Amino acid sequence: MFTGIVEEIGEIVDVKKGSQSAQLTIRGDVVTNNSKIGDSIAVNGVCLTATTISKNIFTTDVMAETMRRSSLGSLSKGSKVNLERAMAADGRFGGHIVSGHIDGTGTVKSLKKEDNAVWVTIEVDRKLIKYIIEKGSVAIDGISLTVAVVTDTTFSVSIIPHTAKETILLTKKENDIVNIENDIIGKYVDKLLNFNDINDEPNNSKINMDFLAKNGFV
Repeated sequence: MFTGIVEEIGEIVDVKKGSQSAQLTIRGDVVTNNSKIGDSIAVNGVCLTATTISKNIFTTDVMAETMRRSSLGSLSKGSKVNLERAMAADGRFGGHIVSGHIDGTGTVKSLKKEDNAVWVTIEVDRKLIKYIIEKGSVAIDGISLTVAVVTDTTFSVSIIPHTAKETILLTKKENDIVNIENDIIGKYVDKLLNFNDINDEPNNSKINMDFLAKNGFV
């Protein structure tokens, strides 16, 4: 599990591509500190397993499913990436619950400066937008962010100077692809509300959207 608080900006040292998979070699001074083979490291929000570690360099394998779901296939030698180690049990929970399991990708539609912040608008598929709510949490390339505006096809976040400095988000340009992970709590609630058992019996639960709204959950 991760928190969406990026620890450092790393660099792709090498990419070895298979027919549908890849092996990434990544430089990261912070995330390699006290890490060992088998540890989880999020690369642009994707939970990957370190297969080798040598000083400040680690390698990781990316399977075909991950390549399909994420933007990792676009990485090349010299690409900058957001890096975060899995959360320690005694760590501070600074962001939100981030699993590192990407739901899909979005497209950067605009970046607009407003005083000391920058508004970033992302276009996503409707199957992703359904879990994104105003003032809720979303992970973009592994960065825990608060949603400020939502439409039928886009959502916007406001990036403060610290986030701009510590992540790669504002290096993106219009039409660039970013990884999106929806808030896991919303996905579980949706599953529980709409699940039918193996006998296809109707869901008779008294918990529905009206119930949640009356009790201040939506």
